[in-house]
Amino acid sequence: MAMPALAQSDTTLALPQLTLQVPAGAIGNQCRKIEAGDPLIPVSLRRTFHDDFDVHPLVDARWVPHYAGGATWPQSRYWGGEGSDFKRKTSYNGEQQIYVDPVYAGRASVPLVLDPFRVKDGILTIIASRTLPDLKSLLFNNEYVSGILTTQSKFTQKHGYFEMRSKIPGGVGVWPAFWMLADDGGWPPEIDVMEGRGQQHDNIVMTTHWRIPATGVVERCGFDFAVADTRSEFHNYGVLWQRDRIIYFIDRRAVSEIKVPVGFDAPMYMIVNLAMGSKTLEGVEFVDGLSPNVVEFEIDRISVYQIDTY
Repeated sequence: MAMPALAQSDTTLALPQLTLQVPAGAIGNQCRKIEAGDPLIPVSLRRTFHDDFDVHPLVDARWVPHYAGGATWPQSRYWGGEGSDFKRKTSYNGEQQIYVDPVYAGRASVPLVLDPFRVKDGILTIIASRTLPDLKSLLFNNEYVSGILTTQSKFTQKHGYFEMRSKIPGGVGVWPAFWMLADDGGWPPEIDVMEGRGQQHDNIVMTTHWRIPATGVVERCGFDFAVADTRSEFHNYGVLWQRDRIIYFIDRRAVSEIKVPVGFDAPMYMIVNLAMGSKTLEGVEFVDGLSPNVVEFEIDRISVYQIDTY
């Protein structure tokens, strides 16, 4: 028998205990959207991480404002020093921003005191803005300054439910995301809980990436979803990583699933960022004169749960 899709009536909350309704059937080798009539069963969860952003995200050292790097990342340049743009963007994607924080100096000899994070009334805003002309050479000629937060070396977890409640900004070159990587530094695996396609209003994509060991080929499977009022209203975007399947959720309703691919063995850490410009994600494109001068990515909270039976 199909059970109610929503785990709790008030999805604005991230209570210490949570129940989600998940598909009941065998997953097989499928990567599929979940249909309205699919039978569901409850999964009980307990909270292990929660940030509702009542204070600046760098105050309590729960987050790191740049990539930490890893030996097997596609670009070993993430190991670079603080006086560079290393760890501050993913050039492979064609990104045109640099991630900054108040102590980052770029090419300068002292910190530039650039803060892309604002906290007000329990809402974290990651702000991307066009680089000021007199700072451009100090910031490696990137078109925008923006922000990233990761929990690498701070919080990781294997299996469980990872959720962000946020608004999703848009525009030419705008690429907000909430995603996960393996703590061992490898890539893939990668779980993209939510990516905004910039120019495609009220549209988000949820994707799983993995590598075929025999060939080394990177595969992916994901789906786009239309979500009304993503720019003006907060919604929950989540993923439940079980032993056998990965299930994506919007407002705690299961929307797609995939059998856990090979390589999902290590605990994963979370990343939330606002990139500008992309050559890899359709619908984002490179920034141009029509791109907004200032972009605001509003995040109400980020929460993680472990499965009770684990």
